Amino acid sequence: MTSSDDIPPRPSRRGFLAGAAGGLAAAVSGAAQAATATPPPAVPAAPADTEPFWGAHQAGIVTPQQSHCYFTAFDLTAKKRDEVVSLLQRWTAASARMTAGLTATALDLDPAQPATDSGEALGLKAARLTLTFGFGPGLFEKDGHDRYGLAARRPTALVDLPRFNGDQLQPERTGGDIAVQACADDPQIAFHAVRQLARLAYEAADIRWAQAGFVSEPGKQTPRNLMGFKDGTGNPDVDDPKATTKLIWSDDEGPDWMRGGSYLVARRIRIALEHWDRMKLAFQEQTIGRHKYSGAPLGLKDEYAPLNLEATDKDGNPVIPENAHVRLAAAATNDGAQLLRRGYSYNDGVNFTAERWPPWRQGMEYDAGLFFLAYQRDPRAAFIKIFERMSKFDMLNQFVTHTGGGIFACPGGAAEGEFVGQRLFQSV
Repeated sequence: MTSSDDIPPRPSRRGFLAGAAGGLAAAVSGAAQAATATPPPAVPAAPADTEPFWGAHQAGIVTPQQSHCYFTAFDLTAKKRDEVVSLLQRWTAASARMTAGLTATALDLDPAQPATDSGEALGLKAARLTLTFGFGPGLFEKDGHDRYGLAARRPTALVDLPRFNGDQLQPERTGGDIAVQACADDPQIAFHAVRQLARLAYEAADIRWAQAGFVSEPGKQTPRNLMGFKDGTGNPDVDDPKATTKLIWSDDEGPDWMRGGSYLVARRIRIALEHWDRMKLAFQEQTIGRHKYSGAPLGLKDEYAPLNLEATDKDGNPVIPENAHVRLAAAATNDGAQLLRRGYSYNDGVNFTAERWPPWRQGMEYDAGLFFLAYQRDPRAAFIKIFERMSKFDMLNQFVTHTGGGIFACPGGAAEGEFVGQRLFQSV
Protein backbone atom coordinates (compact mmCIF):
# COMPACT_ATOMS: atom_id res chain seq x y z
CA MET A 1 0.00 0.00 0.00
CA THR A 2 1.20 3.52 -0.67
CA SER A 3 2.30 5.40 2.43
CA SER A 4 1.21 8.96 3.16
CA ASP A 5 4.73 10.16 2.23
CA ASP A 6 4.12 8.94 -1.33
CA ILE A 7 0.76 10.67 -1.74
CA PRO A 8 0.87 14.07 -3.49
CA PRO A 9 -0.65 16.94 -1.52
CA ARG A 10 -4.37 17.20 -2.19
CA PRO A 11 -6.83 19.98 -1.47
CA SER A 12 -8.09 19.91 2.06
CA ARG A 13 -11.79 20.04 2.83
CA ARG A 14 -11.24 23.34 4.61
CA GLY A 15 -9.15 25.02 1.94
CA PHE A 16 -10.86 23.75 -1.19
CA LEU A 17 -13.67 26.32 -1.34
CA ALA A 18 -11.33 29.11 -0.19
CA GLY A 19 -9.10 28.60 -3.19
CA ALA A 20 -6.43 26.28 -1.80
CA ALA A 21 -6.90 24.15 -4.91
CA GLY A 22 -6.29 27.06 -7.22
CA GLY A 23 -3.59 25.18 -9.09
CA LEU A 24 -5.54 21.97 -9.50
CA ALA A 25 -7.04 22.80 -12.88
CA ALA A 26 -3.64 23.71 -14.23
CA ALA A 27 -2.26 20.45 -12.89
CA VAL A 28 -4.94 18.53 -14.77
CA SER A 29 -4.32 20.34 -18.06
CA GLY A 30 -0.59 19.82 -17.69
CA ALA A 31 -0.73 16.16 -16.78
CA ALA A 32 1.81 15.18 -19.43
CA GLN A 33 4.42 17.59 -18.10
CA ALA A 34 3.65 16.55 -14.52
CA ALA A 35 4.51 12.94 -15.33
CA THR A 36 8.17 13.91 -15.73
CA ALA A 37 8.27 16.61 -13.04
CA THR A 38 10.08 16.39 -9.73
CA PRO A 39 8.04 14.33 -7.20
CA PRO A 40 5.89 16.63 -5.03
CA PRO A 41 6.59 17.06 -1.33
CA ALA A 42 4.85 15.00 1.32
CA VAL A 43 1.43 15.89 2.69
CA PRO A 44 1.86 18.93 4.97
CA ALA A 45 1.58 18.63 8.73
CA ALA A 46 -1.94 18.07 9.96
CA PRO A 47 -3.74 21.08 11.49
CA ALA A 48 -4.50 21.34 15.19
CA ASP A 49 -8.10 20.14 14.82
CA THR A 50 -7.01 16.63 13.77
CA GLU A 51 -6.37 13.42 15.67
CA PRO A 52 -3.51 11.11 14.62
CA PHE A 53 -4.54 8.10 12.58
CA TRP A 54 -1.34 6.04 12.71
CA GLY A 55 -0.10 4.50 15.95
CA ALA A 56 0.11 1.49 18.25
CA HIS A 57 -3.63 1.74 19.01
CA GLN A 58 -6.52 2.76 16.82
CA ALA A 59 -7.81 6.25 17.43
CA GLY A 60 -11.37 6.67 18.69
CA ILE A 61 -11.01 4.39 21.71
CA VAL A 62 -9.17 6.39 24.38
CA THR A 63 -9.24 9.54 22.25
CA PRO A 64 -11.06 12.33 24.13
CA GLN A 65 -14.67 11.87 23.13
CA GLN A 66 -16.02 13.90 20.23
CA SER A 67 -19.54 15.32 20.18
CA HIS A 68 -20.92 13.14 17.36
CA CYS A 69 -20.72 9.55 16.22
CA TYR A 70 -21.82 7.76 13.07
CA PHE A 71 -21.47 4.00 13.50
CA THR A 72 -21.93 1.58 10.62
CA ALA A 73 -21.81 -2.21 10.38
CA PHE A 74 -21.04 -3.75 6.99
CA ASP A 75 -21.69 -7.20 5.57
CA LEU A 76 -18.92 -8.41 3.31
CA THR A 77 -19.92 -9.49 -0.20
CA ALA A 78 -16.33 -10.09 -1.35
CA LYS A 79 -15.76 -13.65 -2.55
CA LYS A 80 -12.01 -13.86 -1.93
CA ARG A 81 -9.65 -12.95 0.88
CA ASP A 82 -7.58 -10.73 -1.43
CA GLU A 83 -10.68 -8.65 -2.11
CA VAL A 84 -11.10 -8.05 1.64
CA VAL A 85 -7.43 -7.05 1.87
CA SER A 86 -7.90 -4.64 -1.02
CA LEU A 87 -10.95 -3.12 0.70
CA LEU A 88 -9.04 -2.59 3.95
CA GLN A 89 -6.16 -1.02 2.04
CA ARG A 90 -8.53 1.44 0.35
CA TRP A 91 -10.26 2.20 3.63
CA THR A 92 -6.98 2.74 5.46
CA ALA A 93 -5.62 5.11 2.83
CA ALA A 94 -8.87 7.08 2.72
CA SER A 95 -9.13 7.21 6.51
CA ALA A 96 -5.60 8.54 6.89
CA ARG A 97 -6.42 11.30 4.42
CA MET A 98 -9.81 12.26 5.88
CA THR A 99 -8.59 12.35 9.47
CA ALA A 100 -5.82 14.69 8.27
CA GLY A 101 -8.42 17.05 6.79
CA LEU A 102 -8.09 15.90 3.17
CA THR A 103 -10.59 14.43 0.75
CA ALA A 104 -10.82 10.63 0.89
CA THR A 105 -9.17 10.26 -2.51
CA ALA A 106 -7.62 12.67 -4.99
CA LEU A 107 -10.23 14.88 -6.61
CA ASP A 108 -10.87 14.10 -10.28
CA LEU A 109 -12.22 17.07 -12.23
CA ASP A 110 -13.24 15.02 -15.28
CA PRO A 111 -16.93 15.93 -15.75
CA ALA A 112 -17.51 12.71 -17.67
CA GLN A 113 -16.70 10.60 -14.60
CA PRO A 114 -18.53 10.16 -11.29
CA ALA A 115 -17.26 12.60 -8.66
CA THR A 116 -14.55 11.07 -6.49
CA ASP A 117 -15.89 12.86 -3.40
CA SER A 118 -19.51 13.50 -2.53
CA GLY A 119 -18.56 17.09 -1.66
CA GLU A 120 -20.68 17.85 1.39
CA ALA A 121 -17.61 18.29 3.62
CA LEU A 122 -15.59 20.56 1.34
CA GLY A 123 -14.64 23.72 3.20
CA LEU A 124 -15.21 22.18 6.64
CA LYS A 125 -12.61 21.52 9.32
CA ALA A 126 -11.44 18.01 10.17
CA ALA A 127 -13.31 18.36 13.49
CA ARG A 128 -11.03 15.82 15.24
CA LEU A 129 -12.38 13.00 13.07
CA THR A 130 -11.39 9.48 14.09
CA LEU A 131 -12.21 6.23 12.28
CA THR A 132 -12.10 2.98 14.24
CA PHE A 133 -12.48 -0.44 12.62
CA GLY A 134 -13.69 -3.67 14.20
CA PHE A 135 -14.03 -7.22 12.89
CA GLY A 136 -17.20 -9.15 13.69
CA PRO A 137 -17.55 -12.93 13.99
CA GLY A 138 -18.80 -13.09 10.39
CA LEU A 139 -15.39 -12.15 9.03
CA PHE A 140 -14.02 -15.40 10.41
CA GLU A 141 -16.93 -17.74 9.79
CA LYS A 142 -20.45 -17.19 8.52
CA ASP A 143 -23.24 -19.75 8.27
CA GLY A 144 -20.69 -22.43 9.06
CA HIS A 145 -18.44 -21.41 6.18
CA ASP A 146 -14.83 -20.22 6.52
CA ARG A 147 -15.11 -17.76 3.64
CA TYR A 148 -11.65 -16.23 3.79
CA GLY A 149 -9.54 -18.87 5.53
CA LEU A 150 -9.55 -16.88 8.78
CA ALA A 151 -11.58 -19.14 11.08
CA ALA A 152 -8.50 -20.43 12.90
CA ARG A 153 -7.45 -16.82 13.58
CA ARG A 154 -10.64 -15.83 15.40
CA PRO A 155 -9.77 -14.70 18.94
CA THR A 156 -11.33 -16.76 21.72
CA ALA A 157 -12.43 -13.49 23.31
CA LEU A 158 -14.56 -12.66 20.25
CA VAL A 159 -17.48 -14.73 21.49
CA ASP A 160 -21.03 -14.61 20.28
CA LEU A 161 -22.94 -12.52 22.80
CA PRO A 162 -25.47 -14.56 24.79
CA ARG A 163 -29.12 -13.62 24.71
CA PHE A 164 -29.65 -11.51 27.80
CA ASN A 165 -32.85 -11.23 29.77
CA GLY A 166 -35.13 -8.65 28.15
CA ASP A 167 -33.27 -8.45 24.82
CA GLN A 168 -35.43 -7.53 21.85
CA LEU A 169 -32.68 -7.45 19.25
CA GLN A 170 -33.85 -6.67 15.73
CA PRO A 171 -31.90 -8.58 13.04
CA GLU A 172 -31.73 -5.51 10.82
CA ARG A 173 -29.96 -3.61 13.63
CA THR A 174 -27.69 -6.43 14.83
CA GLY A 175 -24.39 -8.01 13.82
CA GLY A 176 -22.10 -7.21 10.92
CA ASP A 177 -18.80 -8.48 9.52
CA ILE A 178 -16.89 -5.19 9.84
CA ALA A 179 -17.80 -2.15 11.93
CA VAL A 180 -16.70 1.44 11.35
CA GLN A 181 -17.00 3.98 14.15
CA ALA A 182 -16.66 7.56 12.90
CA CYS A 183 -16.46 10.22 15.62
CA ALA A 184 -16.08 13.97 15.09
CA ASP A 185 -17.04 17.31 16.54
CA ASP A 186 -19.19 17.95 13.46
CA PRO A 187 -21.96 15.47 12.54
CA GLN A 188 -21.54 16.20 8.84
CA ILE A 189 -17.86 15.25 8.98
CA ALA A 190 -18.63 11.95 10.73
CA PHE A 191 -21.34 11.04 8.22
CA HIS A 192 -19.25 12.16 5.26
CA ALA A 193 -16.39 9.88 6.33
CA VAL A 194 -18.58 6.78 6.48
CA ARG A 195 -20.26 7.75 3.22
CA GLN A 196 -16.89 7.83 1.45
CA LEU A 197 -15.88 4.47 2.89
CA ALA A 198 -19.20 3.00 1.73
CA ARG A 199 -18.51 4.36 -1.78
CA LEU A 200 -15.10 2.69 -1.74
CA ALA A 201 -16.70 -0.59 -0.67
CA TYR A 202 -18.92 -1.07 -3.70
CA GLU A 203 -18.88 -4.73 -4.78
CA ALA A 204 -16.97 -5.71 -1.62
CA ALA A 205 -19.30 -4.80 1.27
CA ASP A 206 -22.84 -3.55 1.89
CA ILE A 207 -24.14 -1.49 4.79
CA ARG A 208 -26.07 -3.69 7.22
CA TRP A 209 -27.10 -1.05 9.75
CA ALA A 210 -26.05 2.36 11.00
CA GLN A 211 -26.62 4.52 14.06
CA ALA A 212 -25.94 8.21 14.63
CA GLY A 213 -25.39 9.63 18.09
CA PHE A 214 -24.58 12.85 19.89
CA VAL A 215 -23.30 14.09 23.23
CA SER A 216 -23.00 17.62 24.57
CA GLU A 217 -19.70 19.25 25.57
CA PRO A 218 -17.64 16.09 26.14
CA GLY A 219 -14.40 16.86 27.93
CA LYS A 220 -15.82 19.93 29.66
CA GLN A 221 -18.17 18.01 31.93
CA THR A 222 -19.52 14.50 32.33
CA PRO A 223 -22.15 14.22 29.59
CA ARG A 224 -25.78 13.70 30.53
CA ASN A 225 -27.88 11.03 28.87
CA LEU A 226 -31.49 11.55 27.80
CA MET A 227 -32.70 10.53 31.26
CA GLY A 228 -30.95 13.62 32.58
CA PHE A 229 -28.25 11.78 34.55
CA LYS A 230 -24.50 12.13 34.14
CA ASP A 231 -23.17 9.14 32.22
CA GLY A 232 -19.57 7.94 32.42
CA THR A 233 -18.48 9.24 35.84
CA GLY A 234 -17.03 5.86 36.81
CA ASN A 235 -14.95 5.31 33.66
CA PRO A 236 -11.37 4.08 34.10
CA ASP A 237 -8.66 6.74 33.78
CA VAL A 238 -7.52 6.53 30.15
CA ASP A 239 -4.49 8.66 30.99
CA ASP A 240 -3.22 5.93 33.32
CA PRO A 241 -1.20 3.37 31.31
CA LYS A 242 -1.65 0.76 34.03
CA ALA A 243 -5.43 1.09 33.86
CA THR A 244 -5.60 0.97 30.07
CA THR A 245 -3.25 -2.00 29.91
CA LYS A 246 -5.27 -3.90 32.49
CA LEU A 247 -8.76 -3.03 31.27
CA ILE A 248 -8.72 -1.96 27.62
CA TRP A 249 -5.80 -3.19 25.51
CA SER A 250 -5.41 -6.80 24.41
CA ASP A 251 -1.95 -8.29 24.97
CA ASP A 252 -0.28 -11.69 24.56
CA GLU A 253 -3.33 -13.58 25.86
CA GLY A 254 -4.78 -13.34 22.35
CA PRO A 255 -3.50 -13.63 18.79
CA ASP A 256 -0.63 -11.39 17.76
CA TRP A 257 -2.82 -9.31 15.44
CA MET A 258 -4.97 -8.21 18.40
CA ARG A 259 -2.08 -6.89 20.52
CA GLY A 260 -2.73 -3.24 21.17
CA GLY A 261 -6.35 -3.70 20.13
CA SER A 262 -9.58 -3.83 22.10
CA TYR A 263 -12.97 -5.53 22.01
CA LEU A 264 -16.02 -3.43 21.33
CA VAL A 265 -19.56 -4.22 22.42
CA ALA A 266 -22.11 -1.92 20.79
CA ARG A 267 -25.71 -1.86 22.04
CA ARG A 268 -28.60 0.27 20.83
CA ILE A 269 -30.69 0.86 23.95
CA ARG A 270 -34.12 2.38 23.58
CA ILE A 271 -35.31 4.34 26.62
CA ALA A 272 -39.00 4.75 27.39
CA LEU A 273 -38.66 8.48 28.00
CA GLU A 274 -42.41 9.05 28.33
CA HIS A 275 -42.54 6.42 31.10
CA TRP A 276 -39.37 7.75 32.76
CA ASP A 277 -40.60 11.36 32.71
CA ARG A 278 -43.64 10.41 34.81
CA MET A 279 -41.49 9.07 37.66
CA LYS A 280 -40.83 11.05 40.84
CA LEU A 281 -37.33 12.49 41.17
CA ALA A 282 -36.61 10.39 44.27
CA PHE A 283 -37.55 7.20 42.41
CA GLN A 284 -35.34 8.13 39.46
CA GLU A 285 -32.41 8.68 41.83
CA GLN A 286 -33.03 5.38 43.61
CA THR A 287 -33.13 3.63 40.23
CA ILE A 288 -29.78 5.04 39.15
CA GLY A 289 -28.12 5.26 42.57
CA ARG A 290 -26.94 8.85 42.09
CA HIS A 291 -28.36 12.32 42.65
CA LYS A 292 -29.70 13.62 39.36
CA TYR A 293 -28.39 17.16 39.40
CA SER A 294 -24.99 16.81 41.07
CA GLY A 295 -24.17 13.32 39.81
CA ALA A 296 -22.94 12.36 43.28
CA PRO A 297 -23.64 8.91 44.75
CA LEU A 298 -26.77 8.90 46.90
CA GLY A 299 -26.07 10.48 50.27
CA LEU A 300 -22.99 12.35 49.03
CA LYS A 301 -22.30 15.68 47.33
CA ASP A 302 -19.27 15.13 45.08
CA GLU A 303 -19.83 13.53 41.66
CA TYR A 304 -16.49 11.73 41.85
CA ALA A 305 -16.82 10.52 45.43
CA PRO A 306 -16.31 6.74 45.66
CA LEU A 307 -19.48 4.68 45.90
CA ASN A 308 -20.17 3.78 49.53
CA LEU A 309 -21.99 0.51 49.01
CA GLU A 310 -21.99 -0.23 52.73
CA ALA A 311 -23.83 2.94 53.78
CA THR A 312 -27.28 2.45 55.34
CA ASP A 313 -30.04 4.83 56.35
CA LYS A 314 -31.59 5.20 59.79
CA ASP A 315 -33.75 2.13 59.18
CA GLY A 316 -30.79 -0.03 58.17
CA ASN A 317 -31.61 -0.05 54.46
CA PRO A 318 -28.81 0.48 51.90
CA VAL A 319 -28.54 4.12 50.86
CA ILE A 320 -27.80 2.86 47.35
CA PRO A 321 -30.46 0.20 46.75
CA GLU A 322 -29.43 -3.39 46.10
CA ASN A 323 -30.83 -3.22 42.57
CA ALA A 324 -29.67 0.32 41.72
CA HIS A 325 -27.94 0.66 38.38
CA VAL A 326 -24.61 1.94 39.71
CA ARG A 327 -24.35 -0.78 42.35
CA LEU A 328 -24.81 -3.58 39.85
CA ALA A 329 -22.38 -1.95 37.41
CA ALA A 330 -19.70 -1.17 40.00
CA ALA A 331 -16.33 -2.91 39.85
CA ALA A 332 -16.65 -3.68 43.55
CA THR A 333 -19.67 -5.91 42.91
CA ASN A 334 -18.20 -7.55 39.79
CA ASP A 335 -14.85 -8.84 41.05
CA GLY A 336 -13.11 -5.74 39.72
CA ALA A 337 -14.54 -6.00 36.18
CA GLN A 338 -14.61 -2.67 34.32
CA LEU A 339 -14.99 -1.38 30.80
CA LEU A 340 -14.63 1.95 29.02
CA ARG A 341 -17.96 3.54 28.22
CA ARG A 342 -18.03 5.73 25.13
CA GLY A 343 -21.77 6.21 24.83
CA TYR A 344 -23.80 8.56 22.67
CA SER A 345 -27.44 9.57 22.92
CA TYR A 346 -29.60 9.05 19.87
CA ASN A 347 -32.97 10.36 18.70
CA ASP A 348 -34.49 8.66 15.67
CA GLY A 349 -37.88 10.35 15.83
CA VAL A 350 -41.00 8.46 16.93
CA ASN A 351 -42.70 5.19 16.07
CA PHE A 352 -45.45 2.93 17.33
CA THR A 353 -44.49 1.02 20.47
CA ALA A 354 -46.21 -1.42 22.80
CA GLU A 355 -44.57 -1.05 26.21
CA ARG A 356 -43.31 -4.17 27.98
CA TRP A 357 -43.85 -2.60 31.41
CA PRO A 358 -46.92 -1.38 33.33
CA PRO A 359 -49.18 0.27 32.30
CA TRP A 360 -48.32 -1.40 28.93
CA ARG A 361 -49.32 1.69 26.99
CA GLN A 362 -49.41 1.49 23.20
CA GLY A 363 -48.95 4.38 20.83
CA MET A 364 -46.42 6.72 19.30
CA GLU A 365 -43.33 7.11 21.47
CA TYR A 366 -39.84 8.47 21.01
CA ASP A 367 -37.41 6.14 19.33
CA ALA A 368 -34.60 7.56 21.41
CA GLY A 369 -32.09 6.39 23.95
CA LEU A 370 -28.46 5.45 24.35
CA PHE A 371 -26.04 4.06 21.80
CA PHE A 372 -23.77 2.23 24.21
CA LEU A 373 -20.18 1.64 23.06
CA ALA A 374 -17.97 -0.27 25.49
CA TYR A 375 -14.30 -1.10 24.98
CA GLN A 376 -12.55 -3.77 27.03
CA ARG A 377 -9.66 -6.20 27.08
CA ASP A 378 -11.96 -9.25 27.18
CA PRO A 379 -15.77 -9.08 26.89
CA ARG A 380 -16.14 -12.36 28.79
CA ALA A 381 -14.54 -10.79 31.84
CA ALA A 382 -16.14 -7.36 31.40
CA PHE A 383 -19.38 -6.67 29.53
CA ILE A 384 -20.81 -10.19 29.66
CA LYS A 385 -19.91 -10.67 33.31
CA ILE A 386 -21.37 -7.31 34.31
CA PHE A 387 -24.47 -7.36 32.16
CA GLU A 388 -25.54 -10.90 33.05
CA ARG A 389 -26.50 -9.59 36.51
CA MET A 390 -27.72 -6.22 35.34
CA SER A 391 -30.10 -7.73 32.79
CA LYS A 392 -31.80 -9.68 35.58
CA PHE A 393 -31.83 -7.30 38.54
CA ASP A 394 -31.27 -3.70 37.44
CA MET A 395 -34.18 -1.38 38.36
CA LEU A 396 -33.47 0.47 35.11
CA ASN A 397 -34.67 -2.49 33.05
CA GLN A 398 -38.27 -1.35 33.32
CA PHE A 399 -37.35 1.69 31.24
CA VAL A 400 -34.81 0.35 28.71
CA THR A 401 -34.83 -2.20 25.90
CA HIS A 402 -31.78 -3.40 23.98
CA THR A 403 -32.81 -3.43 20.31
CA GLY A 404 -29.58 -4.01 18.40
CA GLY A 405 -25.80 -3.96 18.33
CA GLY A 406 -22.90 -6.34 17.97
CA ILE A 407 -19.47 -7.42 19.14
CA PHE A 408 -16.26 -6.61 17.27
CA ALA A 409 -12.52 -7.21 17.62
CA CYS A 410 -10.76 -3.91 16.97
CA PRO A 411 -7.15 -4.73 16.01
CA GLY A 412 -4.15 -2.72 17.07
CA GLY A 413 -3.27 0.43 15.17
CA ALA A 414 -1.37 0.59 11.91
CA ALA A 415 1.95 2.19 11.10
CA GLU A 416 2.33 4.30 7.97
CA GLY A 417 2.57 1.98 4.99
CA GLU A 418 0.38 -0.68 6.63
CA PHE A 419 -3.37 -1.18 6.53
CA VAL A 420 -5.66 -1.74 9.49
CA GLY A 421 -5.78 -5.44 10.36
CA GLN A 422 -2.73 -6.28 8.24
CA ARG A 423 -1.26 -8.64 10.84
CA LEU A 424 -4.42 -10.78 10.75
CA PHE A 425 -4.08 -11.39 7.02
CA GLN A 426 -0.29 -11.78 7.07
CA SER A 427 -0.64 -14.61 9.58
CA VAL A 428 -2.66 -16.77 7.23
